[in-house]
Amino acid sequence: MRAISFCVLGCVGMTFAATPPKSTPPVAQVWIDLATYSGSMMPIGMGSVGSLLGGMQGKGGNTFGNTQGASAGRWMDVTLSTRKNPSLQEGVQKVPQGSQLAPQLSLLSPQEGKPVPLTESEEELPPPEFQRPKGKIFLYWGCGSEVRKGQPRVLDMATANMAEFAKVFQSRRATTRGTHSTPGRPVWPNKSDSRMIPDGASLQGEHELSGDGVPEGFKFNLDAQHDLMPAIDLKQRDEGQAVVFNWQAMPQARAWFMASMSMKNQDEMVFWTSSELPDAGFGLLDYQPNAAIDRWLKEKVLLPAQSTECKAPKEALGQGMLRLIAYGDELNLAYPPRPKDPKAVWNPQWAAKIRLKSMATSMVGMLGMEQAPGERPPQDKPKSPDAVDLLKGIFGL
Repeated sequence: MRAISFCVLGCVGMTFAATPPKSTPPVAQVWIDLATYSGSMMPIGMGSVGSLLGGMQGKGGNTFGNTQGASAGRWMDVTLSTRKNPSLQEGVQKVPQGSQLAPQLSLLSPQEGKPVPLTESEEELPPPEFQRPKGKIFLYWGCGSEVRKGQPRVLDMATANMAEFAKVFQSRRATTRGTHSTPGRPVWPNKSDSRMIPDGASLQGEHELSGDGVPEGFKFNLDAQHDLMPAIDLKQRDEGQAVVFNWQAMPQARAWFMASMSMKNQDEMVFWTSSELPDAGFGLLDYQPNAAIDRWLKEKVLLPAQSTECKAPKEALGQGMLRLIAYGDELNLAYPPRPKDPKAVWNPQWAAKIRLKSMATSMVGMLGMEQAPGERPPQDKPKSPDAVDLLKGIFGL
């Protein structure tokens, strides 16, 4: 009996000793989204209102989610989580003096919302919701003065099957998880700290996160390449059968993408994008990871970083809404850093993801249209206000 007991204990001990160490997800994670919005169709953000009222920036009125809300201004959202405390209620983010929000931001957990389960990966996102349109769809693509051979692709929603629908609405997307609002994960801004980002503020410098269950030493630096991006100064010029769009160079831009949507008639919609390959553009008008951006640059889906101009045939634009996005460089940091050997065991204490973008929105033929000296801007209103409202809804404005 003693011999059997000894054997069992020995075997168990051998089993434990043979178990190899495993890599684990970061103990704590912070997501920081930075966004700059500009253009004629942008609702005025509270930051702009504060400027008009005489230096109210930095005082209050900010709400979480403005990096996706498209209001004109510069925005930052922050989400903090830790596996050591899934019910974390508060956190602190120390910020550099140049942010004009120093010494720190107060992070507060939402009390309502759908909890996010702890998984091995925090990168996965559910597919975006898409409302199937009605009527006919016309799809154009590519920069240039003339409509290209084989365009437009036309889809009649009354008779189209799913294969035909997917062909016209091919939409590339690689967006991963960024800032989000859920109980147990403190966010900024919030009801206790709703300050705006002041004009001229910079986020360059050291940032440090802390909270109950957050490992000590959770600190990192942001450089100029990963600071808030400038606003896009988007202009357009009539060139006969085409419209020329131009904008200023932006050192932080990794790539560019442009997309428009307009109504031909009450039940006919026209899409155009700057891509050299057919793409409706729905999935590209958001943050994208660096690897996907580089791949789409090679495929000429995105415009190169040095681009400052794109032409589009008027037939492909109609009178509608246009958006231009500059993708910033996504920054992913961790401590200790990920080993170069992909098979090596990695147990990071913390990880940080910082995403950047700058976007401009305008009505085609309206905002920024260059005119001859002394020429008055056009005074005609859009032919169909209902169509404009519909486009705003589709673009999420």
